[in-house]
Amino acid sequence: MTENDLFKTLLSRSMALCSKREYCTDDIKSRLKLWGLGEKDSERIITILTKENFISDERYARAFVNDKFICNKWGKVKISAHLKAKRIPQEIISEALNSIDDETYVKTVRDIISARRGYIRAKNQYDLKGRLLRYGLSKGYESGLLYDILNDLKNDPE
Repeated sequence: MTENDLFKTLLSRSMALCSKREYCTDDIKSRLKLWGLGEKDSERIITILTKENFISDERYARAFVNDKFICNKWGKVKISAHLKAKRIPQEIISEALNSIDDETYVKTVRDIISARRGYIRAKNQYDLKGRLLRYGLSKGYESGLLYDILNDLKNDPE
């Protein structure tokens, strides 16, 4: 197979891939490298896919934020870390995270902490708060927000 045929084949394969679901630029670059395409040709394919609107990091980031927040109940810290790992620029990440409604975000944090509270067997209030804090941090929520919610927790009847 000639280099031009390989380029055309991988371009059409990439277009087919991107038409099925959202991919970011980094995902496609990884695939092209895996398929054995050189750096220069990979950049050409990325340029074509971007120009033809097959890939868009902004669109990918919005979809990723929406899916991970609504379905997985991830916090902004964890979502941001995963997008950074995909080499999405910080301004795109910030814009996508700002699409989350603040009231909905706080309500979600309260709900997951309240739900988790029912499963935890703690020796005392201090142990309970520590376990809930670690859980909230593992889900990617901000420590300041978690502290505020956990401080309100002691006012709740047990």
